[in-house]
Amino acid sequence: MTAAPPPDAPEAEYHLRGELVTDEPSFYAQLGRLLDAPGGYYGSNLDALADCLRGGFGPEPPFTLVWHESAASARVLTRPLPGGDGVPRSYFDAIVDVLRQGGVTVKLR
Repeated sequence: MTAAPPPDAPEAEYHLRGELVTDEPSFYAQLGRLLDAPGGYYGSNLDALADCLRGGFGPEPPFTLVWHESAASARVLTRPLPGGDGVPRSYFDAIVDVLRQGGVTVKLR
C-alpha cells in the first residue's frame, strides 16, 4: 500500500491523452501507465477501477486527472450501461463517475 502524502503536499496531477484511447482495454492500459501503477495495472473494468482507487495499486486519491482530447475518448467509449435513474449512460460517462466518486478531480479538455 502506498503511503499517504503529507497533509500540506500539493495534489498530484496526471495528464491522459484521450486520442490514444481507442477502446476500453486501451483506456485501462493508458491509465495504468500514466499512473505508474504496479505492473501498469489500474483496473480492467469499472469495478476493478473502483477497487484501485481505494488503494494499494498506485496513487490514491485525491489527485487530478486532466483528460485531454476527452471528446475523442467519448466517441469510442460508447457502450451503453444502465444508469442509476434508469437512463442509459455511456461507458465514458461511467468511467468519469467512478473516478469522481473515488475522489479524483476529473478535468475534461
